[in-house]
Amino acid sequence: MKKPIAIQGIKGSFHHEVAQNYFNPETEVVECLSFDGTVDALLKGETDNIVMALENSIAGSIIPNYALIDNHNLKIIGEYYLDVQHNLLALQGQNIEDIREVHSHPMALLQCKTFFRNYPHIKLVEAKDTADVAKKITQQKLQGIAAVASKNAAQLYDLNVLAEQIQTIKHNETRFVIVKRNELKLNTNTINKASLKFELDHKRGSLATTLNVMSDCKLNLTKIQSLPKIETPWKYAFFIDVTFEDYTDYAKAISITKLMAENFKILGEYKNARL
Repeated sequence: MKKPIAIQGIKGSFHHEVAQNYFNPETEVVECLSFDGTVDALLKGETDNIVMALENSIAGSIIPNYALIDNHNLKIIGEYYLDVQHNLLALQGQNIEDIREVHSHPMALLQCKTFFRNYPHIKLVEAKDTADVAKKITQQKLQGIAAVASKNAAQLYDLNVLAEQIQTIKHNETRFVIVKRNELKLNTNTINKASLKFELDHKRGSLATTLNVMSDCKLNLTKIQSLPKIETPWKYAFFIDVTFEDYTDYAKAISITKLMAENFKILGEYKNARL
Protein backbone atom coordinates (compact mmCIF):
# COMPACT_ATOMS: atom_id res chain seq x y z
CA MET A 1 0.00 0.00 0.00
CA LYS A 2 1.38 3.38 -1.03
CA LYS A 3 1.88 5.94 1.70
CA PRO A 4 0.43 9.46 1.30
CA ILE A 5 2.63 12.35 0.15
CA ALA A 6 3.62 14.95 2.78
CA ILE A 7 2.96 18.56 1.80
CA GLN A 8 3.35 21.92 3.50
CA GLY A 9 -0.20 23.24 3.76
CA ILE A 10 -3.53 21.56 3.19
CA LYS A 11 -5.63 20.31 0.29
CA GLY A 12 -6.14 23.13 -2.19
CA SER A 13 -2.65 24.54 -1.62
CA PHE A 14 -0.07 24.85 -4.38
CA HIS A 15 1.90 21.99 -2.79
CA HIS A 16 -1.22 19.83 -3.06
CA GLU A 17 -1.56 20.76 -6.73
CA VAL A 18 2.05 19.70 -7.37
CA ALA A 19 1.49 16.38 -5.56
CA GLN A 20 -1.53 15.72 -7.80
CA ASN A 21 0.33 16.69 -10.97
CA TYR A 22 3.59 14.89 -10.20
CA PHE A 23 2.10 11.67 -8.83
CA ASN A 24 -1.60 11.40 -9.74
CA PRO A 25 -4.82 13.40 -9.18
CA GLU A 26 -6.12 10.91 -6.61
CA THR A 27 -2.99 10.89 -4.46
CA GLU A 28 -3.54 11.17 -0.71
CA VAL A 29 -1.59 13.75 1.28
CA VAL A 30 -0.30 14.29 4.81
CA GLU A 31 -1.11 17.93 5.61
CA CYS A 32 1.68 19.68 7.53
CA LEU A 33 1.71 23.23 8.91
CA SER A 34 5.42 23.74 8.22
CA PHE A 35 8.29 22.40 6.14
CA ASP A 36 9.84 21.08 9.36
CA GLY A 37 6.60 19.14 9.81
CA THR A 38 6.93 17.52 6.38
CA VAL A 39 10.48 16.43 7.20
CA ASP A 40 9.32 15.01 10.54
CA ALA A 41 6.62 13.02 8.72
CA LEU A 42 9.29 11.63 6.39
CA LEU A 43 11.70 10.73 9.20
CA LYS A 44 8.92 9.06 11.21
CA GLY A 45 7.90 6.94 8.22
CA GLU A 46 4.44 8.48 7.85
CA THR A 47 5.36 9.19 4.22
CA ASP A 48 8.00 8.19 1.71
CA ASN A 49 7.88 11.44 -0.28
CA ILE A 50 7.79 15.18 0.44
CA VAL A 51 6.76 17.94 -1.94
CA MET A 52 8.85 20.99 -1.03
CA ALA A 53 9.03 24.44 -2.65
CA LEU A 54 12.65 25.44 -3.20
CA GLU A 55 12.59 28.68 -5.19
CA ASN A 56 10.29 31.20 -6.83
CA SER A 57 10.93 33.13 -10.04
CA ILE A 58 10.02 36.39 -8.27
CA ALA A 59 11.03 35.94 -4.62
CA GLY A 60 14.11 33.76 -5.14
CA SER A 61 15.35 30.86 -3.01
CA ILE A 62 13.63 29.48 0.07
CA ILE A 63 16.93 29.15 1.90
CA PRO A 64 15.75 27.26 5.04
CA ASN A 65 14.58 24.40 2.83
CA TYR A 66 18.08 23.90 1.44
CA ALA A 67 19.29 23.55 5.03
CA LEU A 68 16.51 21.07 5.87
CA ILE A 69 17.50 18.80 2.97
CA ASP A 70 21.18 19.06 3.83
CA ASN A 71 20.96 18.71 7.63
CA HIS A 72 18.77 15.60 7.46
CA ASN A 73 20.74 13.99 4.61
CA LEU A 74 17.65 13.79 2.41
CA LYS A 75 17.67 13.16 -1.34
CA ILE A 76 16.03 15.10 -4.16
CA ILE A 77 14.62 12.58 -6.65
CA GLY A 78 12.63 14.89 -8.93
CA GLU A 79 11.39 18.42 -9.60
CA TYR A 80 8.27 20.18 -10.83
CA TYR A 81 7.72 23.75 -12.02
CA LEU A 82 4.28 25.21 -11.25
CA ASP A 83 2.85 28.35 -12.83
CA VAL A 84 1.46 30.00 -9.68
CA GLN A 85 -1.68 32.03 -10.29
CA HIS A 86 -3.15 33.93 -7.33
CA ASN A 87 -6.88 34.57 -7.16
CA LEU A 88 -9.09 36.50 -4.75
CA LEU A 89 -11.66 34.18 -3.15
CA ALA A 90 -14.64 34.84 -0.89
CA LEU A 91 -18.00 33.36 0.07
CA GLN A 92 -20.61 32.95 -2.64
CA GLY A 93 -22.64 36.17 -3.03
CA GLN A 94 -19.83 38.45 -1.84
CA ASN A 95 -18.23 41.05 -4.09
CA ILE A 96 -14.99 42.97 -3.71
CA GLU A 97 -16.72 46.00 -2.16
CA ASP A 98 -17.84 43.76 0.72
CA ILE A 99 -14.28 42.72 1.59
CA ARG A 100 -12.65 44.36 4.63
CA GLU A 101 -9.70 41.99 5.10
CA VAL A 102 -7.68 39.66 2.91
CA HIS A 103 -5.79 36.84 4.63
CA SER A 104 -3.03 34.79 2.99
CA HIS A 105 0.56 33.62 3.15
CA PRO A 106 2.92 36.64 3.31
CA MET A 107 4.61 35.61 0.05
CA ALA A 108 1.25 35.57 -1.75
CA LEU A 109 0.30 38.98 -0.36
CA LEU A 110 3.66 40.40 -1.41
CA GLN A 111 3.24 39.09 -4.94
CA CYS A 112 -0.18 40.78 -5.21
CA LYS A 113 0.78 44.11 -3.64
CA THR A 114 0.05 46.22 -6.74
CA PHE A 115 -3.49 44.83 -7.08
CA PHE A 116 -4.41 45.81 -3.51
CA ARG A 117 -3.22 49.39 -3.96
CA ASN A 118 -6.48 49.92 -5.82
CA TYR A 119 -8.41 48.87 -2.70
CA PRO A 120 -6.97 50.91 0.20
CA HIS A 121 -9.93 49.98 2.42
CA ILE A 122 -8.79 46.35 2.49
CA LYS A 123 -6.51 45.28 5.34
CA LEU A 124 -3.91 42.63 4.46
CA VAL A 125 -3.40 39.98 7.13
CA GLU A 126 -0.62 37.36 7.04
CA ALA A 127 -1.52 33.70 7.54
CA LYS A 128 0.37 30.38 7.47
CA ASP A 129 -1.23 28.88 4.36
CA THR A 130 -3.26 30.11 1.39
CA ALA A 131 -5.65 27.15 1.23
CA ASP A 132 -6.17 27.05 5.01
CA VAL A 133 -7.64 30.57 4.86
CA ALA A 134 -9.99 29.49 2.08
CA LYS A 135 -11.12 26.49 4.13
CA LYS A 136 -11.77 28.63 7.24
CA ILE A 137 -13.83 31.14 5.25
CA THR A 138 -16.13 28.32 4.14
CA GLN A 139 -16.26 26.46 7.46
CA GLN A 140 -16.85 29.58 9.55
CA LYS A 141 -18.92 31.41 6.89
CA LEU A 142 -16.72 34.50 7.25
CA GLN A 143 -18.36 37.56 5.71
CA GLY A 144 -16.09 40.39 4.56
CA ILE A 145 -12.97 38.17 4.58
CA ALA A 146 -11.25 37.04 1.41
CA ALA A 147 -8.33 34.73 0.65
CA VAL A 148 -5.56 34.87 -1.91
CA ALA A 149 -5.31 31.29 -3.13
CA SER A 150 -5.56 28.95 -6.12
CA LYS A 151 -8.59 28.14 -8.25
CA ASN A 152 -8.17 24.61 -6.96
CA ALA A 153 -8.91 25.93 -3.45
CA ALA A 154 -11.95 27.83 -4.76
CA GLN A 155 -13.41 24.63 -6.23
CA LEU A 156 -12.53 22.50 -3.21
CA TYR A 157 -14.09 24.91 -0.68
CA ASP A 158 -16.91 26.27 -2.90
CA LEU A 159 -15.75 29.88 -2.92
CA ASN A 160 -16.46 32.67 -5.40
CA VAL A 161 -13.53 33.95 -7.47
CA LEU A 162 -13.73 37.74 -7.14
CA ALA A 163 -10.65 38.40 -9.28
CA GLU A 164 -8.32 36.16 -11.27
CA GLN A 165 -4.53 36.26 -11.67
CA ILE A 166 -4.01 39.20 -9.32
CA GLN A 167 -0.23 38.74 -8.92
CA THR A 168 1.82 41.72 -10.12
CA ILE A 169 4.07 39.67 -12.41
CA LYS A 170 1.84 37.41 -14.45
CA HIS A 171 4.47 34.76 -15.12
CA ASN A 172 5.06 33.60 -11.57
CA GLU A 173 6.70 30.19 -11.38
CA THR A 174 7.75 28.13 -8.37
CA ARG A 175 10.17 25.22 -8.49
CA PHE A 176 9.21 22.32 -6.25
CA VAL A 177 11.35 19.27 -5.48
CA ILE A 178 10.34 15.76 -4.53
CA VAL A 179 12.37 14.57 -1.53
CA LYS A 180 12.92 11.10 -0.07
CA ARG A 181 15.02 9.63 2.73
CA ASN A 182 17.08 7.57 0.32
CA GLU A 183 18.24 8.09 -3.22
CA LEU A 184 16.09 6.64 -5.98
CA LYS A 185 18.18 4.45 -8.27
CA LEU A 186 17.64 5.77 -11.78
CA ASN A 187 19.08 4.73 -15.10
CA THR A 188 22.00 7.06 -15.77
CA ASN A 189 20.60 7.55 -19.28
CA THR A 190 17.59 9.38 -17.81
CA ILE A 191 19.54 11.53 -15.31
CA ASN A 192 20.52 14.96 -16.67
CA LYS A 193 20.39 17.22 -13.62
CA ALA A 194 21.95 17.19 -10.14
CA SER A 195 21.87 19.21 -6.94
CA LEU A 196 25.21 19.46 -5.14
CA LYS A 197 26.59 21.00 -1.94
CA PHE A 198 30.18 21.75 -0.98
CA GLU A 199 32.39 24.09 1.04
CA LEU A 200 35.56 25.88 -0.03
CA ASP A 201 38.56 27.48 1.61
CA HIS A 202 38.15 31.23 1.97
CA LYS A 203 40.81 32.15 -0.56
CA ARG A 204 40.89 34.00 -3.84
CA GLY A 205 39.63 32.10 -6.86
CA SER A 206 38.52 28.94 -5.05
CA LEU A 207 34.90 29.15 -6.25
CA ALA A 208 35.88 30.26 -9.76
CA THR A 209 38.31 27.34 -10.08
CA THR A 210 35.64 24.84 -9.02
CA LEU A 211 33.08 26.25 -11.44
CA ASN A 212 35.65 26.22 -14.25
CA VAL A 213 36.16 22.49 -13.71
CA MET A 214 32.43 21.96 -14.14
CA SER A 215 32.37 24.12 -17.25
CA ASP A 216 35.34 22.23 -18.73
CA CYS A 217 33.40 18.99 -18.12
CA LYS A 218 30.45 20.38 -20.13
CA LEU A 219 28.18 20.97 -17.14
CA ASN A 220 25.74 23.88 -17.24
CA LEU A 221 25.30 25.76 -13.95
CA THR A 222 21.59 26.59 -13.54
CA LYS A 223 21.60 27.66 -9.89
CA ILE A 224 24.04 28.73 -7.20
CA GLN A 225 23.09 29.61 -3.63
CA SER A 226 25.41 30.33 -0.72
CA LEU A 227 24.46 29.55 2.87
CA PRO A 228 26.55 30.72 5.86
CA LYS A 229 27.96 28.09 8.19
CA ILE A 230 26.56 29.08 11.58
CA GLU A 231 29.38 27.48 13.55
CA THR A 232 32.14 29.04 11.40
CA PRO A 233 31.72 32.81 10.87
CA TRP A 234 32.38 34.01 7.30
CA LYS A 235 32.57 30.53 5.86
CA TYR A 236 29.93 29.43 3.38
CA ALA A 237 28.45 26.29 1.92
CA PHE A 238 27.46 26.44 -1.74
CA PHE A 239 24.38 24.75 -3.14
CA ILE A 240 24.39 24.40 -6.90
CA ASP A 241 22.29 22.80 -9.61
CA VAL A 242 23.89 21.57 -12.81
CA THR A 243 22.51 20.07 -16.01
CA PHE A 244 24.38 17.88 -18.48
CA GLU A 245 23.84 15.80 -21.61
CA ASP A 246 26.23 12.95 -20.85
CA TYR A 247 26.38 11.30 -17.41
CA THR A 248 30.07 10.44 -17.91
CA ASP A 249 30.89 14.18 -18.17
CA TYR A 250 29.03 14.74 -14.91
CA ALA A 251 30.77 11.82 -13.19
CA LYS A 252 34.17 13.20 -14.25
CA ALA A 253 33.32 16.66 -12.85
CA ILE A 254 32.18 15.12 -9.56
CA SER A 255 35.37 13.09 -9.12
CA ILE A 256 37.52 16.22 -9.58
CA THR A 257 35.33 18.49 -7.44
CA LYS A 258 35.44 16.01 -4.55
CA LEU A 259 39.23 16.50 -4.43
CA MET A 260 38.98 20.30 -4.48
CA ALA A 261 36.06 20.98 -2.13
CA GLU A 262 35.30 20.20 1.51
CA ASN A 263 32.24 18.29 2.75
CA PHE A 264 31.09 17.54 -0.78
CA LYS A 265 27.60 16.06 -1.00
CA ILE A 266 25.25 15.01 -3.79
CA LEU A 267 21.78 16.16 -2.72
CA GLY A 268 20.11 14.47 -5.65
CA GLU A 269 20.37 13.23 -9.23
CA TYR A 270 17.22 13.37 -11.32
CA LYS A 271 15.56 14.33 -14.60
CA ASN A 272 15.47 17.99 -15.59
CA ALA A 273 11.80 19.07 -15.59
CA ARG A 274 12.49 22.03 -17.88
CA LEU A 275 13.12 19.87 -20.95
